[in-house]
Amino acid sequence: MLESAAERITSLAEPASTPVIRAAPYSVAFALPARRLTTAELAERFGLSEEWIVSRTGVRERPVAEAHERLSDFAARAGAAALERAGVDPAEVDLVLAATMTADEVTPYTAPLVAHAIGAVHAGGFDVGAACTAFLSAVSIAAAQIETGRARWVLVIGADFITRLVDWEDRKTAPLFADAAGAAVFGPAASGYGYVGPIVLGADGSQAARAITIEHHDRKLQMDGQEVYRHAVNRMAEASVEAVDRAGMTLADIDLFVYHQANARITRALGERLGLDPARVVDCIENLGNSSAATLPLALAAAEQDGRLKPGTRVLLGAFGGGFTWGGGVIEWGGER
Repeated sequence: MLESAAERITSLAEPASTPVIRAAPYSVAFALPARRLTTAELAERFGLSEEWIVSRTGVRERPVAEAHERLSDFAARAGAAALERAGVDPAEVDLVLAATMTADEVTPYTAPLVAHAIGAVHAGGFDVGAACTAFLSAVSIAAAQIETGRARWVLVIGADFITRLVDWEDRKTAPLFADAAGAAVFGPAASGYGYVGPIVLGADGSQAARAITIEHHDRKLQMDGQEVYRHAVNRMAEASVEAVDRAGMTLADIDLFVYHQANARITRALGERLGLDPARVVDCIENLGNSSAATLPLALAAAEQDGRLKPGTRVLLGAFGGGFTWGGGVIEWGGER
């Protein structure tokens, strides 16, 4: 007897059971421009004191790319280093995701250039645009690709040369920003440590037109700092609680809180709002500045270097950026492949 249309639809909607695949982070790496711009230099330019700027930003120096340096080159260096650390051959990579809003050209995009540069000859690639939330958004995409079996190894890059969009006449915003690239490798979780848990993403375009903007005609970042501060603290706090709750945990179960390094005052206020021990909150903005989508992998790398990030560490990732966009996610750091 021929099966009915309804039966055919049901059979398609309910495929045979397949093994559950979990995604896991395996490594992190970064690449920074050599040039350093100090807050003391900016203070002299703006007619302010260094401590006045540091007290409002938390930044004493920041990496700044030279005019001839290309974002895609630094993204490729970070990506290649992350793959080497994970023990993954570039030819094994199925997908390259580049979280950025400062690609070298309107097109080609950053991800295909990186895939070519590192020898990921079998990988697809595309850019993810969500401002400072873009790296976390890309991690969510990577995890979904791995969990559904559409990809096995995914390279996630967060890279921005934000100083190329800075208005250097604006002393309220210019001292915050920096240039950097970071990368992390995600793959199927093996026995032992490592998984990607719930990731909560949000957006509110109603606030975008007056809070953080970069228009085509001048490509200069304009920002209402007080408005951004208020929304960033509120939204990241909400996303943190929701992500931890979805993971069946409490904030006390999290070993390390890794937030977008937007501003030291925002990071401190967020920790106070959630009642977090400062020792569990990564704050590395002093010598790195705010490099938008690159700050989360840079903060992970900083925590790994100081010994706080190791296999089995439960991490809360949080970010907030233009759009408005925001998110929070729980991961457990993986071990060796």
